[in-house]
Amino acid sequence: MTLPSTSVEPKLPRAVGPLSSAVIDTLQRVRPALHAQPIGVPVSEADPYGLDLQLALYICYELHYRGFVGVNPRWEWNPALLHARARLEEAFMSALRHDVGRIGDESAVDAMDALSVEPLNGTGPSYYLRDSGTWVQMREYFVHRSLYHLKEADPHAFAIPRLIGHAKASFVAVEFDEYGGGRGPLMHQQLFADLMDAAGLDSTYLAYLGAVPADALASVNLMSLFGLHRELRGAAIGHFASTEITSSPGSSRLVDALERMGAPGPCVGFYREHIEADAVHEQVVRTDVVGDLIAREPHLERDVVFGIKAREVVEDRLAGHVMKCWQTGRPSLRRPLA
Repeated sequence: MTLPSTSVEPKLPRAVGPLSSAVIDTLQRVRPALHAQPIGVPVSEADPYGLDLQLALYICYELHYRGFVGVNPRWEWNPALLHARARLEEAFMSALRHDVGRIGDESAVDAMDALSVEPLNGTGPSYYLRDSGTWVQMREYFVHRSLYHLKEADPHAFAIPRLIGHAKASFVAVEFDEYGGGRGPLMHQQLFADLMDAAGLDSTYLAYLGAVPADALASVNLMSLFGLHRELRGAAIGHFASTEITSSPGSSRLVDALERMGAPGPCVGFYREHIEADAVHEQVVRTDVVGDLIAREPHLERDVVFGIKAREVVEDRLAGHVMKCWQTGRPSLRRPLA
């Protein structure tokens, strides 16, 4: 077992365009306590799902997690940077609302039930890896998911103080499992670090921030966006429900894939843990978290549904990118693995 990868601040990545450059240059060159001038982020012409905007947004959000080496922690609440982040968020949210479309009268129960119906022969990465994927492609998949799994449960934990009653207690119970039931070596974050080590990959927190495509960044940014805004607490819970409901069957396919490949034990063990844990979590989340939340605050039901569907949008984009690359014989990462 490795030492926890949570003990060291990550390094700032390289800029990839004017948005990320503006954010990085500001964090490196300006003192936060004295900086109140607007930060010029040219958002209007940027692709809301593009690498430049998503990287800039990811850097802003990371200040609420572990920060970066050499970056003053006071930047976390600097008004000028928060204003720039808000402009990035507005562009991202506008694209999400457009792509999700009208919610209509669909209930949260209907949306969760739809997630539970999966085709036997799907077309996403977990199906592909199970049936014909290679170990090289599996390692790429690990890298894509490392940005989330090495901070697993942290983005959703922002929702805890925003809930009340039974929904809050049940939500914390599920999160407690994610954090290893109080045992550090069993935290899902640590189990994924062990997986990375066993696969010959770098388990350092955010080691691959500069290697993943925009859609992998967007997948994590969506969780941070929902978690950091109280008005989006319903969407945060919808995202959480979607994650738990879809995790167990997807993990089952990945266990099949890893066993076919003869993968190291920690790799198989991580996903096997999610088959068992998330099957139980699904029932708790459906009834005790989502059900109680909507019973107390019925006006949040549309937001819960939006959270479910927004997650589908970003996950489908990432899956589409990965599958297009693999089916044409190309690496799915920006920087191919050695």
